[in-house]
Amino acid sequence: MPQAKVGVIGGTGLYDIEGLTDIEEVEIDTPFGKPSDAITIGRLEGVGIAFLPRHGKGHRISPTEIPVRANIYALKSLGVEYIIAICSAGSFKPEIKPGDLVIPDQLIDRTRSRVNSFFGEGIVAHISLAEPFCPVLSQVLYHAAGEVGANVHPRGTYVTVEGPAFSTRAESQLYRSWGADIIGMTALPEASLAREAELCYSIIACVSDYDCWHKQKQPVTINVVQDVLRQSIDTAKKIIRLAVTRLPGKRECGCATALKTAIITDPKLIPTEQKKRLDLLIGKYLGGDR
Repeated sequence: MPQAKVGVIGGTGLYDIEGLTDIEEVEIDTPFGKPSDAITIGRLEGVGIAFLPRHGKGHRISPTEIPVRANIYALKSLGVEYIIAICSAGSFKPEIKPGDLVIPDQLIDRTRSRVNSFFGEGIVAHISLAEPFCPVLSQVLYHAAGEVGANVHPRGTYVTVEGPAFSTRAESQLYRSWGADIIGMTALPEASLAREAELCYSIIACVSDYDCWHKQKQPVTINVVQDVLRQSIDTAKKIIRLAVTRLPGKRECGCATALKTAIITDPKLIPTEQKKRLDLLIGKYLGGDR
């Protein structure tokens, strides 16, 4: 199986990456089912890249139906250490304009119907999500965005909603009152599962609209989203191309050891089947006294 250092999860409008060499497409099965689609593995600026379209080719998977556990597990199995995720987002702030990019640093979870952990069924782990995005990777993305000329915001709170419907005006005003900056449908459980898998995870959020709080604007429609996203996606691709060459060779952030003190179940009591199922994630911690 080919290996990659960086995983790129493409969102609305980003279904491939130009410039990949040594391309190979792999079908992966995981203990959590199949990922959203086949994973394209290649090299970008000499760095091993694994590209996965979050919604599948042709955008056929709804946000709630995305097999996020399978996606993250599959990327981990390919040796991925960093995940750069691309998504569209609505803005709650006048200064965060359609066409801008945001590298968020915080999350609010408003999803209702998603499995948000690899754990359970006899094993309990409590990871820290105080800082839900990797600060090292986020800084690399922010500086790369500046260099390619993007109008980029270095931080922001991202509200993740269930979808697939966009917000009501009342919901939009509520999230604004909380101090949120942007809204989308896919950051969770990607961020929490990536942390459980000890992967560095950050988002390039491409702002497509002002959500529906902005009464001077028409309510958001998918046509509006797609029109604005086209240019932002081209910019995101340039950022990725630059950023992959600037990632640390050795990870010293907390993401790389997120499970070290998170598993609280006595190893002797973890069901054998769960040990096998999660060996890729927890095997290194069950070899001796923790």
